Amino acid sequence: MKNIKDYDLEDLKKELENIGEKKFRAEQIFKWLYVEKVKEFDEMTNLSLELREKLKNEYDICNFKILRKQESSDGTKKYLFDVLDGNAIESVLMEYHHGRTICVSSQIGCKMGCKFCASTGLKFARNLTAGEIVEQILAVEQDTGYKISNVVFMGIGEPFDNYDNVMQAIKIINNQKGLSIGARHISISTSGLVPMIYKFTDEELQCTLSISLHATNDEKRSEMMPINNRYNIKELMEACKYYIEKTNKRISFEYALAKDNNDNLDDAKELVKLLKGMLCHVNLIPINKIENGKYTKSSNENIIRFRDYLNEKGITATIRRELGSDIDAACGQLRRKNLK
Repeated sequence: MKNIKDYDLEDLKKELENIGEKKFRAEQIFKWLYVEKVKEFDEMTNLSLELREKLKNEYDICNFKILRKQESSDGTKKYLFDVLDGNAIESVLMEYHHGRTICVSSQIGCKMGCKFCASTGLKFARNLTAGEIVEQILAVEQDTGYKISNVVFMGIGEPFDNYDNVMQAIKIINNQKGLSIGARHISISTSGLVPMIYKFTDEELQCTLSISLHATNDEKRSEMMPINNRYNIKELMEACKYYIEKTNKRISFEYALAKDNNDNLDDAKELVKLLKGMLCHVNLIPINKIENGKYTKSSNENIIRFRDYLNEKGITATIRRELGSDIDAACGQLRRKNLK
């Protein structure tokens, strides 16, 4: 059965026309799903009984089941969701002074094989549909009663490896008649799928683009991130420059600092040389130790020295605040759990 949450508003209007209904009903359904956040068609009381029965026969409302919820000492909440087919994914709710941010997953498992990420050891199962991506937001809002103001595609999976479904999810999230989360409050992170960066640029969306860089030369980056063997740093930088030139928007480069690997002053100098003249920001991430991982966190002294050097040389750099590390909810620690 089709998941009604997979449709953006325009597609839903077409769907309703196809089953002999008026298009304006789509806006009513959209409001029930994303404003009222109902879980059953029978709760849509301004629809006729006949239409509700028709909807029940044609569509399903995807409602994730919470298998486990953990809360960090800093207030971060990590959810393990049953995606209703025997698989599970994780999503994280973080609190900042500017609002509540949810980190959503885009795939069940990941193909990228980044050596510092807990999702690396997980066999890829499948892409999440647009509705399943959106449902993570709805499920957390329903559980907490909070309004989520920011969405980051930085959970399990490579968003650009599930490009069409992620773009469809953004349409639904962004729609003012639904969740109404502004595009500027949506960030997408990629490990460096160069063709998709060009494609995303041409979409001319106002979302923030984040690039997982983590090294300044091909040897180190290929060791940390196998995707670099397919699209090297030179190709990646060309795509990033195209994005900046066409959109006039700043790119956020994510750089996870690993002890005795990519965290010394020479690495900082190389990073300045690589990014000089680009409209960008560097988000320094104290790398988190993962099970069977080879990398460990750089010292606080090194992290601060690295940041200060970049700032001195005109590259805006900040250190990402660590949230949820005590419940394995921090950057790189999410992984798909078995239902057992």
